[in-house]
Amino acid sequence: MALNAAEEETVEALKKWWDENGKQLLLMVVVVAAGYSGWLFWQNSTQASSNAASDLYEQILTLSERDEVTVSAEDGTQILELAEVLRAEHSDSVYALFASLFDAQQSVRVNDLESAESSLQWILDNQQSGIFSQTEEGLILTASLRLGRVILARGDAERALTLVNNINPMTFEPGFAELRGDIYLAMGRIVDAREAYVAAQQAGSSSNGLRMKLENLTNEG
Repeated sequence: MALNAAEEETVEALKKWWDENGKQLLLMVVVVAAGYSGWLFWQNSTQASSNAASDLYEQILTLSERDEVTVSAEDGTQILELAEVLRAEHSDSVYALFASLFDAQQSVRVNDLESAESSLQWILDNQQSGIFSQTEEGLILTASLRLGRVILARGDAERALTLVNNINPMTFEPGFAELRGDIYLAMGRIVDAREAYVAAQQAGSSSNGLRMKLENLTNEG
């Protein structure tokens, strides 16, 4: 079938357009296809990494809950090892952050305060602040509170006080106020310690330990 003049002009125009833009169009298609394939690969890799991290963390939970009274020395060692693997191989996962809490707990149990401090500081140094991956605030406050206690236990009251005074405790105010009292007591600032303990009670703490601390200060006073 013969083409009329209008059709021939259209075909020629299409040929001309292809000559001018065809290569760019093909390149664009290749780039988009490669990008999509890369995205799929990244998604699969991310999911695989997340699953692996989850499995490691699940092992930590199992070891921590195996004995309702206390974690055995053997299980404690395994917890430390698993937490180290999570930090080394899955440092960008929330599982590594939570595992470090268990790590620090076991280090305190065996009186390795230096390792406990390192694990807790690792949480603070590796918290995520992105829009879609922000670290849970409760985890950060828990790590900060425990870090303050560990630093105080290592005999550095001044540094512990600096840490506490630079944190907005929010719902953790009872714990931070009591820790502040412990710090002041270690520094010999009895009046400040009493005020901090009272603040902890007013913030909602009703622990027997806190009550005994206040009673001891009252008796001393």
